[in-house]
Amino acid sequence: MITYQKTKEMKAYVFPGQGAQFVGMGKDLYEGSEKGKELFEKANEILGFRITDIMFEGTEEELKQTKVTQPAIFLHSVILALTSDDFAPDMVAGHSLGEFSALVANKTLAFEDALKLVSQRALAMQKACEANPSTMAAVLGLEDEVVEKVCEAINEVVVAANYNCPGQLVISGSNAGVEQAMEKLKEAGAKRVLPLAVGGAFHSPLMEPAREELAKAIEETNFSEPICPVYQNVNAAPANDVATIKANLIAQLTSPVRWTQTVKNMIIDGATSFTEVGPGKVLQGLVKKVERKMEVAQL
Repeated sequence: MITYQKTKEMKAYVFPGQGAQFVGMGKDLYEGSEKGKELFEKANEILGFRITDIMFEGTEEELKQTKVTQPAIFLHSVILALTSDDFAPDMVAGHSLGEFSALVANKTLAFEDALKLVSQRALAMQKACEANPSTMAAVLGLEDEVVEKVCEAINEVVVAANYNCPGQLVISGSNAGVEQAMEKLKEAGAKRVLPLAVGGAFHSPLMEPAREELAKAIEETNFSEPICPVYQNVNAAPANDVATIKANLIAQLTSPVRWTQTVKNMIIDGATSFTEVGPGKVLQGLVKKVERKMEVAQL
């Protein structure tokens, strides 16, 4: 159990990443809020296609396209936060793609600018995946250090990519690298090793072309002083400084998502509850695995 000082209620808001999408997502926000409808229509205009049609009534296959999935999850999360009466964060964090949603929530990025970056990120990642066929796999029931050592010993690109919660780590790399690592991890005593249905090796060195492309776009985007700290994926540390936030956001694509460490640090720094903003309940489950007594909720 993590010990921390509870001086006052401190609300942490967390934003999900790719994989949380579902058909019908965000429809209630569009129909139930004038501001929500306005923001969705603005998004259709910015993206140059009616993403709302796919989100509300498309097929699962259509929703799975990277150019759709990432903006869809971002829009659901951000519009939910922007149309909520009781959204008042003391700290924010997002899992991978969710970091962009968190940066709108704490007013570092304007809605329109962040949506453009998310769209560019999705397309750049798609391109990198096509150039380098690659994959990811979830490893259950092993210590992080064991997984890291197994990956380091393999003579192919394969790295620890998502530290989701104790005993759950995702590896990422070339098809051959991940395949070899899966065998070695089973031998090392993993309870389960599951290949993931993803487009490529996210959060690995194979995303370097996408990182370079996104870096240019991030540098050209206006970032403002945040209203509360964002705990960023690359180092799990709170950031308030614009230059630091930008640098960490650029590094994110080729670096691991340190989610376990992020949740621990938010609790140590005083978080008394975690509210998930967006589709699904994955992050609430991960928070509970880090600290089972923590209060979790959905916005």
